[in-house]
Amino acid sequence: MNAPTNDQLPVVVIGAGPIGLAAAAHLVGRGIEPLVLEAGPAAGSAVRDWSHVRLFSTWGEVIDPAAEKLLAPTGWVRPDASSYPTGGDWAARYLQPLADALGDKVRSGAQVTGVARVGRDRIVDSGRDEQPFTVHLTTADGHEERITARAVIDASGTWSVPSPIGADGLPALGEKAAAEQISYRIPDLKDPAVRARYAGKRTAVVGSGASAFTALAHLADLAKEEKGTHAVWVLRRGIGASTYGGGEADQLPARGALGLRAKAAVEQGHASAATGFRTEAVERDAANRLILVAEDGRRLDPVDEVIVLTGFRPDLSFLSEVRLGLDERLQAPTALAPLIDPNVHSCGTVYPHGVNELSHPEQGVYLVGMKSYGRAPTFLAMTGYEQVRSITAALAGDQEAAERVELTLPETGVCGGAGLFDEPETAQGGEGGGCCATPTTLQIGIGAPVSPGGC
Repeated sequence: MNAPTNDQLPVVVIGAGPIGLAAAAHLVGRGIEPLVLEAGPAAGSAVRDWSHVRLFSTWGEVIDPAAEKLLAPTGWVRPDASSYPTGGDWAARYLQPLADALGDKVRSGAQVTGVARVGRDRIVDSGRDEQPFTVHLTTADGHEERITARAVIDASGTWSVPSPIGADGLPALGEKAAAEQISYRIPDLKDPAVRARYAGKRTAVVGSGASAFTALAHLADLAKEEKGTHAVWVLRRGIGASTYGGGEADQLPARGALGLRAKAAVEQGHASAATGFRTEAVERDAANRLILVAEDGRRLDPVDEVIVLTGFRPDLSFLSEVRLGLDERLQAPTALAPLIDPNVHSCGTVYPHGVNELSHPEQGVYLVGMKSYGRAPTFLAMTGYEQVRSITAALAGDQEAAERVELTLPETGVCGGAGLFDEPETAQGGEGGGCCATPTTLQIGIGAPVSPGGC
């Protein structure tokens, strides 16, 4: 019996989240067999983890066109395009039906543990490009398998690796020991047990993005009902014109509103701010409360809980035997990184990009979705949908369609130039360089977040 040629093998897609399932839908539309491997028990497992968080994009902005085409014959009813889903809504009303439509092309409980070329570790050059990929996985019952693939699209995201509280990118001293009082997720205050954890307590919220805005807004609402509830907003930078986002200038109104709610929490006294605070250690007082200590020696007043929302980072461990071209700062594909580097700009606009910017020295392997951004923020779902459209066109040999990239992100209303690191007193101005002078891009739609890092 003859072994199948590479073109007869499936394309393995890692992750059954919004972008992974969209990749599968595009592959089906191109007549290419996908196999989606999901580590969790169901499609959209990571999204289900933040099911209580409402997206700041509407249903009309979170459904991939190829996925909708696949769903149409199943009797699926498209949700009201103008309404805003929660993560739970997104999973139940779109991701799960899409996985069901894909049928046995989606496998849950399949944890990918390694990707390589058949018979070639990362060192070997000879015959490398002719070899298919081997994907190693472990099933929920501990069984090990190997699957041969013509290409690999890694849409596993970054949800499983939240960044720590330490300003140097490493856990702060004492952070691990204080794990029971530290969370790395937006709390679901509708859950009685979670509500009890924060009600009447003093909580530090570390971070400056949409997730931090959301947590501050939720805690402010709780403070109005539960006496003694207070948030301490810990910012590595100062508070300036761009701190709360673009407000009414944001092209995603609900995203702008999040920043305004966080601003109101501070102005109404439900939250206080500690600026220019770069955490070095977490200590305890005699009452078992936590004290955050900054690199400059400053110490915050004790808090009962800490919510760390400092971003996410990609898990690259299972890709150690393939040759990736990654930026040394962001761990994003080398050609994509300059377009999204927050050291350069903060406005959230990105040049059109697709297969060319997402290719690696190892032909046939692609990082897409949130994982393609590495450690950069502001990723939107529509970005990922366009990425996989371009990549699947290239895999189908339609180079013209692959290079016809049609994407721009909605403006945030913020243009503060560079500035991941500055002193508090320099953050007052809203003017900056760099990012506002980007060339015009093609507007095809508005995106939506794929994690609460952008909700």
